[in-house]
Amino acid sequence: MDNRNERRRSMRLYKWFKKEHKRPVPYHLNEVSDGGEDDGGDEMEDSYFRSMEMAPCTSSNELRIFVGTWNVAGRSPVGSLAVDLDEWLNLKDAADIYVLGFQEIVPLKTRTVIGAEDPTEATNWNLLIGKTLNNKYGCPWLTPTLNPISSDNYHYNGFQESQQRASFSGLRGIPMTDWSRSQHEQLYGGSKYKLMASKKMVGVFISVWMKKELLRKYCISNVKVCSVACGIMGYLGNKGSVSVSMSIEGTSFCFIAAHLASGEKKGDEGRRNHQVSEIFRRTTFPRSPKDDDNPHPLTILGHDQIFWFGDLNYRLYLEDNLARHLIKKQDWRALQEFDQLRREQEDGVFQGWREGDIEFAPTYKYSSSNCNRYSGGVPNRSGEKQRTPAWCDRILWYGKGVKQLSYFRSESKFSDHRPVSALFSTQVEVMKSTNSRGVEIHTLLPSIIIPEQTGQEKTDEEEKSTLLSLIVKDMESPTHIKNL
Repeated sequence: MDNRNERRRSMRLYKWFKKEHKRPVPYHLNEVSDGGEDDGGDEMEDSYFRSMEMAPCTSSNELRIFVGTWNVAGRSPVGSLAVDLDEWLNLKDAADIYVLGFQEIVPLKTRTVIGAEDPTEATNWNLLIGKTLNNKYGCPWLTPTLNPISSDNYHYNGFQESQQRASFSGLRGIPMTDWSRSQHEQLYGGSKYKLMASKKMVGVFISVWMKKELLRKYCISNVKVCSVACGIMGYLGNKGSVSVSMSIEGTSFCFIAAHLASGEKKGDEGRRNHQVSEIFRRTTFPRSPKDDDNPHPLTILGHDQIFWFGDLNYRLYLEDNLARHLIKKQDWRALQEFDQLRREQEDGVFQGWREGDIEFAPTYKYSSSNCNRYSGGVPNRSGEKQRTPAWCDRILWYGKGVKQLSYFRSESKFSDHRPVSALFSTQVEVMKSTNSRGVEIHTLLPSIIIPEQTGQEKTDEEEKSTLLSLIVKDMESPTHIKNL
């Protein structure tokens, strides 16, 4: 509507200008046209409006996305974990977006698997993550008590700069008035990162944070979540995935945090592969009445850039003693030759997906005695499970415009898994106008906002006087003449 009004006003001014000045415009304005009264005017008019209506093009901007995964073995977050989070999130090299996936944030017992969802642990993790991300920059930050999103049709309304806040549908928490929010920002400096999406399914949990400045700079749209339970009997949430879909300008992203079937017996990899296929098939992001007019992908593979991460539980086709021997030698390349997930990338359910070079020790399973020793081994200690070490915790990606900058594990002893993270450089398509000629003419002939259908239209003499004064004032500077 605004574009049509602007064009209508510019057309009225141009027609008035052509009617009042039936001679070549001074200062060589006629160089834009052929110099004729009608033909030149039509050409000038056509070229102006053609340039105004040219289809926009796109430019690419870089975003840095941090993706992390951590199986926390059913343990609740504690304050001392802030140090571990700081090391895991690698805040010395801050990213634009943090996407964190957790597994087993609650113990996988019958009560938690078949009972009602309890948001307490997800809330506590979000509180700790938000505090860690924002306190790092010297901004004491008060996080409202937020419950994770319970609806699979989560919708992000967008960021309103005038209100200095992001609005969420389906996100419940302590209400904050504009005044109290303003006071909070003045007293505490505000938060550098904002929670964009959060979703929990039993023990699988995803949390997505974005720099607040990106909400002003880019159009963030169609933020949605989806959960797929494919554990016991194929439909309980002890295993499965939680996913987030979102669009940043013209590029769509999908983040899938997954926890797949465990086990290192022959054939257990088949159960994992089946669950991957189920997640692909059952993950959907349907449209809702709150969506904007921009289309968004409905399935995982419909997105431009996709990140799949979590405790994927793929093991090694290798005897325990041989695996430990290669680990002792730190011969990661030889060890990867027996990695189940690598084979799935070659000709299985993850064919075509990419993963960075693994140059760190297997992340599972560590002894429960809070040390750097793998569980089991020979001789086997009493009460410990015999598990061949493996790279269970992984981060994969799919799509164009993604470059991995780092891939490493952290050394927190909080659980029997070590957290893993990757930093990516991604390209985002941003709409951009290439209307150079139209801009020059429009600048040279500035439009005047004329009230329409209000009974307060300017008289011809007033319009003439205003327009001529603006043109003369503008032409006193040689800038626009040089542009012509």
